[in-house]
Amino acid sequence: MFAKRLLTAALLSTTLVALAGCKPGSIDDLMGAEAPISASLTKLMKEKNMGVRSPMLVRLFKEESELEVWKQTDDGTYALLTTYPICAWSGKLGPKTREGDRQAPEGFYNITRGSLNPRSQHHLAFDIGYPNRYDASNGFTGQHLMVHGSCNSSGCYAMDNQQIEQIYALAREAFTGGQRNFQFQAYPFRMTAKNMARHNQSQHYAFWSMLKQGYDTFEATKQPVKVDVCERRYLFNARLGEGVTLDPAGACPTVQEDPAIAARRVSEEAEIASLLAKMDPSEFVTQSTFTYRTGDPITAEAYAREQNRRAGYDRLGNRIETPARTSIFGALISR
Repeated sequence: MFAKRLLTAALLSTTLVALAGCKPGSIDDLMGAEAPISASLTKLMKEKNMGVRSPMLVRLFKEESELEVWKQTDDGTYALLTTYPICAWSGKLGPKTREGDRQAPEGFYNITRGSLNPRSQHHLAFDIGYPNRYDASNGFTGQHLMVHGSCNSSGCYAMDNQQIEQIYALAREAFTGGQRNFQFQAYPFRMTAKNMARHNQSQHYAFWSMLKQGYDTFEATKQPVKVDVCERRYLFNARLGEGVTLDPAGACPTVQEDPAIAARRVSEEAEIASLLAKMDPSEFVTQSTFTYRTGDPITAEAYAREQNRRAGYDRLGNRIETPARTSIFGALISR
């Protein structure tokens, strides 16, 4: 009987070790700060005429829980490389304004090589750079706001560990290629006319309308947006004299808007007005009902539930075409 128990225990131990070794995302799969860019991403960059070490840019959308990595192509413009599902972010839609509010920031930030943290307690991380000049000029407080691994957020944007390894590797290689900093654009949602109309009654609408100017500038140019701050607001793509730095609290200069950007702005404003005239009151988003994880420890069951809400992506951000894909916003609202 004793020998039988020993044999059973040995078989069970062997089975558990085998399962642990092949489980996606297990510790055995992780390589840390020196992880190479995956073969699939390298192939995709080649197909899209991007260099492995060419400059990059990141856009992030809270409502859709998506993080996009853009890379510079051979013709100098930026194109979308891949989209990753965000595992967790905390708070509600809207900017971070004070230390301890557990809000994930929204706005325009610059990530440098010094922002990278290869020894983060959340596997790997990079500091967003909050507060930026806009945040500071408005008296917003907070520090150490990150994009990191571990799939758990308390004011940060959390990815799973394999995803953060790939994002970190892309940043590392872009810096090695000579990029001094890359732009990080954090939005409450994709700033389409339809989404702006849906959120028209939010207390943050004026702030989001300002962010939309930067969003539309990038959409029109496919280039990183030149960001200045004056009158405690963002000013985008202003043509200033060499070496001129604006006072964040001082007066904004008179600037001439690029015709292509102006045309897009006028078109978007007209579409928003048209949508608002036709919308039923039930179509407006009620901000008080929209919340996400607030930093509680995540269990394996909770992780699986969050990932299932992101049907349409694999774990490394590759889109899977399926008719069963569900809106992340709709799933969250139904909680």
